[in-house]
Amino acid sequence: MKYVIGIGGVTNGGKTTLTNRLIKSLPNCCVVHQDDFFKKPDHIEVGEDGFRQWDGKPGLHLITALDMDAMVNTIRGWSENPVKFAHSHGVNVSPSTEVADPDQQIHILIVEGFLLYNYKPLMDVYNKSYYISIPYEECKRRRSTRQYTVPDPPGLFEGHVWPMYLKHRNEMVESGLDIAYLDGLKSEEGIYSQVYEDIQNTLLNRL
Repeated sequence: MKYVIGIGGVTNGGKTTLTNRLIKSLPNCCVVHQDDFFKKPDHIEVGEDGFRQWDGKPGLHLITALDMDAMVNTIRGWSENPVKFAHSHGVNVSPSTEVADPDQQIHILIVEGFLLYNYKPLMDVYNKSYYISIPYEECKRRRSTRQYTVPDPPGLFEGHVWPMYLKHRNEMVESGLDIAYLDGLKSEEGIYSQVYEDIQNTLLNRL
């Protein structure tokens, strides 16, 4: 049984932290990080402010900064052969003693990123979709403590990053995708427990 989980949300909302916890506790679990599919810097458009548009810009969808075809192909590769994919990514596949049929063995893929639910070729991929939200001030505070390869210029967050987040979130909501929203202000343990229990219940109902 193959099961794909989307972990989306606002920048610095806690997506990677949650994903890393789940990888350690879910069986035969692999992960695809959307951040790994950013195009090379010289392929990212430069805006009028002179900065490369990693977070998109008004009128330009952030997805243009990502090689989404490569991401889709990576997910497809897992779907075609999750065992081979796991081995190639250093994930040990543990045979289940409770399931005699290998085809019924659980294989999980977590797709983690900030813009998972706005790209049509991926809309039908997820068996379960989660989205972490945090308020403006907390998001700004967390982002200010992060060390980026290219530091945020003054005014980028409030004038560009946050407006683009709201734009993409509105598009996501209008898509009608069934998404479970998570409160990013809860403790890491609280968010993890909520998601882990939900996934376990869902898997048990599918067996």
